[in-house]
Amino acid sequence: MSEEKKSLNFIEHIIEEDLRNGFSTDDLRFRFPPEPNGYLHIGHASSICLNFGLGLTYNAPVNLRFDDTNPEKEEQEYVDAIKRDVSWLGFEWNHECYASDYFPHLYEWAVELIKQGKAYVDSQSSEEIAAQKGTPTTPGKESPYRNRLIEDNLDLFERMKNGEFEAGDQVLRAKIDMTSSNMLMRDPIMYRIMHKYHHRTANNWCIYPMYDWTHGESDYLEQVSHSFCTLEFAMHRELYDWFLDQVYDSEKIRPKQREFARRNLSHTVVSKRKLLQLVKEGHVTAWDDPRMPTISGLRRRGYTPNSIRNFADTIGIAKRENLIDVSLLEFCVREDLNKIAPRVMGVLDPVKVVITNYPEDGEEWLDAENNPEDEVMTYRKVPFSRELYIEKEDFREEANRKFFRLKLGGEVRLKNAYIIKAESCVKDENGNVTEIHCTYDEDSRSGSGTEASMRKVKGTLHWVSVAHAQEAEIRIYDRLFADAAPDSHKDKNFLEFINPDSLQVVTGYVEPSLASAKVGERFQFQRIGYFCVDKDTTNDQLVFNKTVGLRDTWAKLESK
Repeated sequence: MSEEKKSLNFIEHIIEEDLRNGFSTDDLRFRFPPEPNGYLHIGHASSICLNFGLGLTYNAPVNLRFDDTNPEKEEQEYVDAIKRDVSWLGFEWNHECYASDYFPHLYEWAVELIKQGKAYVDSQSSEEIAAQKGTPTTPGKESPYRNRLIEDNLDLFERMKNGEFEAGDQVLRAKIDMTSSNMLMRDPIMYRIMHKYHHRTANNWCIYPMYDWTHGESDYLEQVSHSFCTLEFAMHRELYDWFLDQVYDSEKIRPKQREFARRNLSHTVVSKRKLLQLVKEGHVTAWDDPRMPTISGLRRRGYTPNSIRNFADTIGIAKRENLIDVSLLEFCVREDLNKIAPRVMGVLDPVKVVITNYPEDGEEWLDAENNPEDEVMTYRKVPFSRELYIEKEDFREEANRKFFRLKLGGEVRLKNAYIIKAESCVKDENGNVTEIHCTYDEDSRSGSGTEASMRKVKGTLHWVSVAHAQEAEIRIYDRLFADAAPDSHKDKNFLEFINPDSLQVVTGYVEPSLASAKVGERFQFQRIGYFCVDKDTTNDQLVFNKTVGLRDTWAKLESK
């Protein structure tokens, strides 16, 4: 970076120091290495934006590499979803790589380690191995198989590969140091037996490499210069370097692992295991349920790629974990949608307004601006008629002076239309208002230039013409968990904090321009919030998801 136009984070400082010490910018290469055992979530978005952002900053290639070493949990569905999410966020990868591509190479290297006396086959059970690991303050005990003859280890390892043993019968361990203060260095397992179908290698392998053996060597094979991981891998760095020491050629680039802190999001969980539990147990409909913190869930809810990238940029990269309030994410999408979302009118809890002095068969099409944020203002036509829907909460029979909406004897302006006055109302047998009878000032049409149109009234309401209204299913989403940190309570299950009101489904009415709205299109329902067209929409049924309200109302609820 020739110019530092903004302050650098500590990751960028690491790279800049390497460049100052003679590392060539031509040798910079980064990677994003997801494991395809679930859908990506908002936490992954920070890592995606970090690595691909560095690629853009330094004009360096970035690989998308799938660490697919556990066929028990990994599926092609997850691979496809990850690729879709990274592309949707606006990033392009240089090479699409898979750890499984390196299985032959990793196996050959493992054989070499056995020949050098640095790896051995252990025939103990997993329970026996765990018991010999020791504790952080007491050293581990060596396996009785640690000093097997090299020839025996080579024979056993080949037989493991050939499928002659059951899962758990044998493992291959690196021979490092059972007294190390870092327990990960106490003869870590390199290979385990798994008779499972792999989504890319089918049944070609009966043994699968462990993450620690695979990750650094994959970085090395791809000539990744800087390998950035989250903080839980800080203790793994020593092992990462030890494995690299065994294969490193000084003529090649040696990857450098460095760690940054996770950014946890309030009122949700980002553990893939817990997200999978939510899906499997039916607490949500799928991985892309709009209440989920997955990228696909956020996309379906109406979030934009730009809003998520801005969120990642705003929270930045740090060395200490922190809980980020979800309201910041909501602010980012609200700010972005305000610029790009067309304004429309929709009524979610309707009550009928009858304009008694408007012609019974009257109809006119009024001009309504699409988005006041646009540099060049554009307009659409909205129909107006004698009968309209407004929100129930916008009418009261009686109200104090601070109620600026419709009340008996009071006036309001209908957005883009006329000033109306409430004269009377009709109620059902339970006392609920079913119709509001109003009169309108026919000279007060917005934009007509008449003196009446200039008249100031306190309130402006949105509305929809009954005769032209499009019925729609409206899904109103709230936070999935009522607690800010639902998985931080040691004595409680995170499921206890699920918000029972995280989804409400109502039938509303929207203006006819939305009849042709396409899946994924985003709109601002005026005075309500931002909504997008859900994939469940059909030719016969419009379905909208509420993305976010116009204002942060949750903060007020929490303060109470």
